[in-house]
Amino acid sequence: MKFGAAQGGGTAGRHEDKRFLTGQGRYVDDIVPEGALYAAFLRADHAHCRILNLDLDAARAAPGVHLVLTADDLRAAGVLIEMTGEQLIGRDGSLGTAPVRPVLADGVMRFVGEPIAIVVADSLAQARDAAGMIEADTEDLPISMGLAVGGPSIHHVAPGNLALDYSVGNQAATEAALAAATHRIALQVLHNRVIAAPMEPRGAYAEWAADRLHLCVNGQGVWGQRDELARMLQLPRDAVRVSNPDVGGGFGMKAMTYPEYVCIAAAARALQCPVRWMSDRSEAMVSDNAGRDLLANAEIGFDADLRAVAYQVRLVSNLGAYNSQFGQAIQTELFSKVLTGVYDIAQAHLSAVCVYTNTTPVDAYRGAGRPEANYTIERVMDHAARVLRVDPFDLRQRNMIRSFPHRLVAGESVDCGDFPRVMQTARHKADVAGFASRKAASAARGMLRGQGVACYLEAILGSLTETSRLVLDPDGGATIFVGTQSNGQGHETVYARLLSAESGIDQSLIRVVQGDSDQIAKGGGTGGSRSVTVQGTATKVTLRAMVAAMVPFLEAEFNVKGLSFADQVFAAPGSNLRLGLAEAADIARANHRHDLLDRAEEITLPAGAYPNGCHIAEVEIDPDTGELRLDRFTVVDDFGNQMAPDLVLGQVQGGVAQGFGQAVTESAIYDDQGQLLTGSFMDYAMPRAADLPFFRIFSEPTPTATNPLGMKGCGEAGTVGACAAIANAVLDAVAVQGVGRVDMPFGPNRIWHWLQEAAAVRR
Repeated sequence: MKFGAAQGGGTAGRHEDKRFLTGQGRYVDDIVPEGALYAAFLRADHAHCRILNLDLDAARAAPGVHLVLTADDLRAAGVLIEMTGEQLIGRDGSLGTAPVRPVLADGVMRFVGEPIAIVVADSLAQARDAAGMIEADTEDLPISMGLAVGGPSIHHVAPGNLALDYSVGNQAATEAALAAATHRIALQVLHNRVIAAPMEPRGAYAEWAADRLHLCVNGQGVWGQRDELARMLQLPRDAVRVSNPDVGGGFGMKAMTYPEYVCIAAAARALQCPVRWMSDRSEAMVSDNAGRDLLANAEIGFDADLRAVAYQVRLVSNLGAYNSQFGQAIQTELFSKVLTGVYDIAQAHLSAVCVYTNTTPVDAYRGAGRPEANYTIERVMDHAARVLRVDPFDLRQRNMIRSFPHRLVAGESVDCGDFPRVMQTARHKADVAGFASRKAASAARGMLRGQGVACYLEAILGSLTETSRLVLDPDGGATIFVGTQSNGQGHETVYARLLSAESGIDQSLIRVVQGDSDQIAKGGGTGGSRSVTVQGTATKVTLRAMVAAMVPFLEAEFNVKGLSFADQVFAAPGSNLRLGLAEAADIARANHRHDLLDRAEEITLPAGAYPNGCHIAEVEIDPDTGELRLDRFTVVDDFGNQMAPDLVLGQVQGGVAQGFGQAVTESAIYDDQGQLLTGSFMDYAMPRAADLPFFRIFSEPTPTATNPLGMKGCGEAGTVGACAAIANAVLDAVAVQGVGRVDMPFGPNRIWHWLQEAAAVRR
């Protein structure tokens, strides 16, 4: 793999690698307290039923069972069983609907996999066996599976299953501009549902000591979890500690509070004994929040010079059976942030309808709304180029944003970028000029070759505020307490590199503490690619504040004036004084000035950053079988400055692989009765190493001024750009055979049928 030059620090070894590669990682299931009991859940096996009776006697009498709880039992124990979900303001000014979501089904089951009861026993096998002994007397209710408003209502507060009707932009002006456009082009774009499937499934353990709860969970932050547990268990916030150990992948799916965490906490309180729960893969498939799942109808208008004058998207998205924690925001507010991508379009409007169905709830999945928005606009631009018979690169280039700051439809501003330069670099690195000869070579072997381009604009999400605490340690090193949470991205490495570069402290002596609400008062957690920009800035500001406080002390100690800290050294004009930060710390420690060795700061960035880039894919398709091979994939990203380019490379590689998964192999399919047909890796196809070529990844940075590091964030960008590039390449390959429309996933059976249908039309 190749990677272009990156700005910023060195390439010292990654802190995390040794313990992970030698099996020394400490995940939830590795650190469960001695004697912890096992929890298992009885889950709904029908998509919509009224619960008439639950017979718990056999389960409660089963060997090894300590406790069986239902919604009624939790309520009787003082637990507030209703979970919270974000409500957005709709186009009429009212809040989106808020049906009650109980942590255990409360009279009605609404999706396959919904937890109904928790069983706690000495062993996992005993807990699962007992859960299977619970007899449920139920009455079937009508099932709603349609991606549209209407059908039998799942909740009485949401007639027709309408959760939210959302609008942003000037609809009247957009429709008028479309009507007046020289060229008006429409396209329907389907976004298939996906399952996050991190390497480590969800899990947690709960323990009580001195009337205080500790929940250890493999999440993406601790403070939201703490606050929700305190609310639902009716505890003071300081009576709840939440910690995150090492986490084996999250991708947005682990950012939320889930029913299981509340239930095991309540069970541990009732039993005064630790309780553990770890999902297995089949359980995860039906209970983890899913991603994507929407249908978008888009229209774009061009003038006679092929400049885009208007763009409108009308979409319907699936929330599943309930509002998940951030569900209403994903395909509405977050989609709108990058609605028009990298293009300067005078009028744009988004109309987004969210509906409930009898499926697992849908929430954030790597990119959360921005991949969907970019996929839609890039499919539309490619389709428009085909309809207008113009070069897809040229159509994009003539419509790109060139003047900054540029105000987006959602009201935020992109402060910088050079989108044409990024695309031109990608065009060169991908050898677009040589595509015709590669296509001819494929044709000579009876294969179809296609090339697809997709540009993208990302918007960094999450709080712009973050905290950092820095402690100078006696061994000459330092400890940083951070408000973000690594899920495998390499945060320990990048924060240590940053601090080492700024302070001169040996990187190997820098320790990073994360994921503990007792040790870190507050933080924003991890999500939306925010971590390095906000946490890096907070760390830099904290170091500067510590240095500023140290200066007058050292001036008095050495009787000098004008002391400053530059190039990792304290120095004063007209003096031979030269001190590193560790030496200064030793002097402060010897003088009992421990206040100088421990500093905490909070920062708020003025605005978020906007990573951007261009992906170019080439696929080869066997027309006899429909089999697709991703032959070449080139990426050029603008992430601004980079502190750890090796980590950036890994993030982009992983993101592209996930984008390939959604585009080609992954799709969560339900039947009309709400049964998940892709409930294991036998049916839900995760991408494999053999499916992917060596990605060519390059950097073309324009540093941002929204943070002092000039960084833009990189965690989700690979996913944001990959799907559309692959989709456009697939259509390019099969269009010569008369195929006019393709939708993800691009499995061989689907591609073969499209080719056969097109051949039948030609005949």
